[in-house]
Parts: sequence; C-alpha cells; structure tokens
Amino acid sequence: MKRITVLLADDHTIVREGFRRMLELETDMEVIGEAQEGRQAIALAKKLLPDVVLMDIAMPQLNGLEATRQMLKILPRTRIVILSAHSDDAYVKNAAESGAVGFLLKQNSSHMVCEAIREVHKGKRFYNQSISRRQDRIHPLTPDRAGVFKKKAAELTSREMEILQLIAEGNANKETASKLGIGIKTVEKHREHLMQKLDIHDTAGLTRYAISAGIIESSVQLTIV
Repeated sequence: MKRITVLLADDHTIVREGFRRMLELETDMEVIGEAQEGRQAIALAKKLLPDVVLMDIAMPQLNGLEATRQMLKILPRTRIVILSAHSDDAYVKNAAESGAVGFLLKQNSSHMVCEAIREVHKGKRFYNQSISRRQDRIHPLTPDRAGVFKKKAAELTSREMEILQLIAEGNANKETASKLGIGIKTVEKHREHLMQKLDIHDTAGLTRYAISAGIIESSVQLTIV
C-alpha cells in the first residue's frame, strides 16, 4: 500500500517534532520533509511532491496563507491543511480562499489530524466540528480603517501580501527590499498600492489588518502606536 506522503510546515521545532512522532505511528502515512517558514515549504514541496501539507498559518517572512497560494500555483494537486491556534471566522475564510482544503486547531487530537490527512487525500474537505457548524454563516470580510474585518477583503497580489507581512513584522522599506531581493522604490510602490486597496494609511493599521487576517500572530507588537 502506498503511503500518504506529508510535508510539515511550522516555525516551531517542537510542534514539527510532535507531528512527526504522531504520524510515524500511522502505517499509511510518511513524513517526507519539514519546513520552518513559507518559502522553505514551497521549495521543499517542489522537490518532494507531497500528497498533503500540514501548514501553520502564522510563520515569519512568508505566512501559511500566502505560501499555500503560491504552492498551489505550482502543485495544484497537493492538498493543504491549515493549522492555527485560532478559529476566528476570518482565519477560516482566508484559509479556504487561499486554496486550503482543511483547517485544524493545534489543540485538536492526533486522531483528528490523521483523519483530516486521510480525508483530504481522498479529495474531500475537512474542518473540525466546531468550525464546520459555523461554515454557513461565514461571509466575506474586509477590514475597516483600523484593520478590523467587516466585508469582502481587497484582492492583494502575492508580492503585496509578502510586503504587508514584512511591514507588520516591523521591517523598514530597506530591510523589506533586501529580504525580497527587490529595489526600495519597488517596495514603496507596492506599499502605496496595498494601502490604497485596503484604505489603510499607517503602519499600525496595516499591522492590525495583518493580525485580523491571520498573516501574523497577535503577539507581534505594533512598531507604531
């Protein structure tokens, strides 16, 4: 019997180790790689071609939502299950819009994680029970000027999402340009565009938006108040 191959993507080593040990007990699953941030997850997925990816939603530099979007453009048959410590409607909605076919809380049991992997591998979707019960009332959301979601979110490009995350993590334009390998003027132009799209015009607002969208964790402190 061919095993379900799984790639683990989480920035916490202890979390990855826990999932690996858990999945190694399953006779029909095999962990073939581990990544600690989004770009590494994409590179490993291209190389290893996993059946299923367990993707943390909040990772530094490139979060799980944007990593999911970019990965599925390259590997559309890969099934991605988002992992999060939060089950807010906005998180679940954004995960689904990114192309993920499952959403689990890190508090869920090992049995549920294994069930999710098997179900999405069969071509189905999987949400834990509390999230499934709320699906009918989850509607498109957008942030207000303070970065709080209300209706449908503005469409940001992958580059704008990357820049938004780096800004929210406290990187200046020069640092953002260096990390992405682009010019400072290019960063400034993308920053201007995403502010116009979101109708948010300060760094604190962008950071609140990033937290609301699950792009960064709420433990990240605002650099401007």
